[in-house]
Amino acid sequence: MDEVEWMPRQPKAKDLRVGLISWAGSYLTFETYKNAVTATAKGLGRRQTWEILVSSKHDTQAVVRLRSLQGFYLLCEADGSLCYGRPRTSHHGCFLIHFHRSGKWTLQCLISGRYLESDGEDVFCTSRTLSAYHMWTPRPALHVHVILYSPLNHCYARADPTMGRVWVDAPVPCLKECGFLLHFQDGYYHLETSAHTFLSHLDGLVSQPSTQTAFHMQVRPGGFVALSDGEGGMLYPQGTRLLLSLGSDPHGGEEWLILQHCPTWVSLRSTTQKFLTVVYDVDVCAASEQVTPMSLFQFECDNKSPTLQLRSANGCYLAQRRHRTVMADGHQLEAETFFRMYWHRGRIILQSPSGCFLGIAANGLLVASATIPGPNEEFGIQLANRPFLALRGRYGYVGTSSRHDLLQCNMDQPDCIYLLPCRQGIYHFQGSHQVFPKSQRSANDRLNVSISTCLPGRWDATYQNPNPPGETTTLNRTGTPESRSMRISVPQLFLRSLAKHLLRVTIHHKSPPPRPWCASDL
Repeated sequence: MDEVEWMPRQPKAKDLRVGLISWAGSYLTFETYKNAVTATAKGLGRRQTWEILVSSKHDTQAVVRLRSLQGFYLLCEADGSLCYGRPRTSHHGCFLIHFHRSGKWTLQCLISGRYLESDGEDVFCTSRTLSAYHMWTPRPALHVHVILYSPLNHCYARADPTMGRVWVDAPVPCLKECGFLLHFQDGYYHLETSAHTFLSHLDGLVSQPSTQTAFHMQVRPGGFVALSDGEGGMLYPQGTRLLLSLGSDPHGGEEWLILQHCPTWVSLRSTTQKFLTVVYDVDVCAASEQVTPMSLFQFECDNKSPTLQLRSANGCYLAQRRHRTVMADGHQLEAETFFRMYWHRGRIILQSPSGCFLGIAANGLLVASATIPGPNEEFGIQLANRPFLALRGRYGYVGTSSRHDLLQCNMDQPDCIYLLPCRQGIYHFQGSHQVFPKSQRSANDRLNVSISTCLPGRWDATYQNPNPPGETTTLNRTGTPESRSMRISVPQLFLRSLAKHLLRVTIHHKSPPPRPWCASDL
């Protein structure tokens, strides 16, 4: 892995969105039906999310426009009122953002010179004299499962559970230790590792969040963030091993990290139980019986296309080449790197742009030669850097509230759902991890669901009811069998449909039910 030339992706537009929190703790909100902008919402949702479009940027300020997810711009009128719509002139809707040392922003209308402010409910631009009412706290609106990239050191942050430290030394973010959960609580940020420990001010990892794990965050357009303790200490890589720790003298922008959503990495295994591996720089073959970094592929797809791309740890994409060979030397925009994906009994089948299906040749190389797929063209797939899921849908994260024990899909913070791999592409979903408890909960609270893959396709799930037969529950007013099977149809990768189905399941404060059987266990 030392010779890998991994080129980091530019942050996606959705990774650059922010919410803006007023002095009163409420969010700048796009009011869909009122042609108005307010600051009354207490949580970050779609109407509180803004894209920051930068025209020019300097060290302490930038000229920007704010655009809602509905495509309308925040506009300041001559009388100081605010509305949304389309800019009428080149400077209409432009604001000069001043980045303050406290991490807060002030937004000054470029035309009038007045500052954006809130009285706790309404938002307007009437004053040219700066005060605390003009201060806005930016909160990144990207998914909480993130990776941290140091552009100065060209490496990613990596948690080391054995040493109890975080190093900035990973050239490729393919390991689960490179993923972190970024929690926002009471105005502070807590960085949680994949092993559910927290980075503290004392450089080590601790088991519980506290004031010692709470960091201030400075945010800049472009996905740049810097974390501090609020007392002059900045978090940045230090020493020959690049330990991520607090210090008072960062040089050359060492403290700035790029925040991005954690990508999905997978391994693919042939019917001979060998993993697809990149060897000799670009050749792809079924060679390894163990997962290595060169056996991992970044899984890239969206919900608008049935195709996917697989990016190797060498930085290139799998692509079909001459003589039907498939090599890891493709580039992102090449048509030869897009493969159509089909699902068959927990395994995947990949079809190349030529129409042929990918399979393993007699010499072990990956080729696109079959016109009709068979067992040789089927591959087992397993998540490589996802020990848990944090589900987010249109209205928020999947989690529980303090008011009742139902899973909800509109939470500000997620409850982690653990992934317990089985065989033949089947996962058990076990969920109860809640970092910042909203109520007293039993340590044995569990939701067990077995799913025949967490990737696209049709899922067979079994909910094991913790109540004895005949007992009345929220789901069943007349008596409930011991377990219930349900077929969940999810046509695409995104897990909103799963969240809607899980919303109907009640978690009861009792001991967890027995582990559900997979078909392959029988």
